[in-house]
Amino acid sequence: MLMIISIIILIGVIIISVSSSIYKRTELDKLKTVGNLFISCIKEEYNSTGRIDNEAAKKFQGIFMEQHNLMIYIYDENGNCIFSADSDEKRNLPIQDSIKAHIDRKEYLDFDSEGISKDEPYLLYGNLFQVKYTGIPYRTMYALIYGSTHNISLFTMEIFLIYSTVSLVSIIFAYLIMKKRVIKYTSYTDDMIRIIKQYSQGDFSEKIETDTVGFLGEMSKYINTLASNVEKSEETSKTFIANVSHELRTPITTIGGFVDGILDGTVPKNRRNEYLILVSNEIQRLSILISSMLNMSRFESGTLKPNFKETNLTDLVIKTVFMFEKKIEAKHLEIEELDSERLVAVVDPDLMQQVIYNLIENAVKFVNDGGKLSFKFEKENGMCIISIKNTGEGLKDSEIPQVFDRFYKTDSSRGKDTTGLGLGLSISRRILHINNGHIVVKSVYGEYTEFQIQVPEKQKNL
Repeated sequence: MLMIISIIILIGVIIISVSSSIYKRTELDKLKTVGNLFISCIKEEYNSTGRIDNEAAKKFQGIFMEQHNLMIYIYDENGNCIFSADSDEKRNLPIQDSIKAHIDRKEYLDFDSEGISKDEPYLLYGNLFQVKYTGIPYRTMYALIYGSTHNISLFTMEIFLIYSTVSLVSIIFAYLIMKKRVIKYTSYTDDMIRIIKQYSQGDFSEKIETDTVGFLGEMSKYINTLASNVEKSEETSKTFIANVSHELRTPITTIGGFVDGILDGTVPKNRRNEYLILVSNEIQRLSILISSMLNMSRFESGTLKPNFKETNLTDLVIKTVFMFEKKIEAKHLEIEELDSERLVAVVDPDLMQQVIYNLIENAVKFVNDGGKLSFKFEKENGMCIISIKNTGEGLKDSEIPQVFDRFYKTDSSRGKDTTGLGLGLSISRRILHINNGHIVVKSVYGEYTEFQIQVPEKQKNL
């Protein structure tokens, strides 16, 4: 409000000053016009009669003074007052030297605060003129014509009153608008602080309104996004802990049961080796789970640093396929397009082999008996692309967005994969991100599933 009032005052000073200056110039020009007309009349009268103090001249003077509210004085070449309707001797004194000197160079048209009154300035038009009567040489005379500044003062006061009224209305209007906005702003910030306190206590049920403009609106969007991420992170953590607890509890319970059975004699001696094998399998499963969890932790904390090397991806895939030779033969699978051209990229070979192993393991696990495993290797726009496709049941549209989530298993895979943890695809995606690549899944339910690995041929900043 102080800024608005200051600006209004500054603008008011400028407007009033400029308006008054323009009006003053108009009044001075009007005074000059009337003055020149009176000088012409006086010159004509003198040229005719040789006098300027006769009745005709006084009549001219009276008319001009009455109609235009003027005071008119005529001085001779020595500056002495020779014609005036004023009886005040002080006003009939000789012309001021400074004004006379100014008129000798150029006409005078401005304010004067000395000649008539020191308390009130007057408009003054001063000029010299020459007259001649038969038989008498030319005479130089000075005319000083004073005009009142009352109209200028009145005009300035009117402008001031009009502008003050408009300014007052504007200030009141601005105050009401700003008051409304301040109340709205205060209410909005109070709500924001209240909701942020709820966020700090773990309550994300309410969101901050983002319909306000400016900085607060932008900040509210970021706060809401942050709260959503924290809420999602908490839900993910709870799900993660629940899944880990479940996955750990199952092998531990199994191991405990078998060991107790062996110790208390419930398990016959002739079957102890069989149960010890089961215990060994469960311990191996538990070891894989812990190892996968440690890897996930390293991926998320960013402590895992890739060791980039030029790697033959085609050979890496072929070597990994041979690791599943027995399972491929047991399912009578047909392998297609494995004899592709050499595809080379700069990646971490150990991490990439883990990705390829996870994908081929899933493909072999979920392919239909007698089905096909298809491989494809290609380059496009500086990216190396490996596709691993298997026929079989495929994925439903609702399942595709979730396949990379930790511990996620489709409904159908739970019965087929009793040993898997649901971490393989999540870990694979993390590994590919570390290698500046990404993974895409395509599937048609009842026909096929295809995973596509994309990694850059060359790493930047290496």
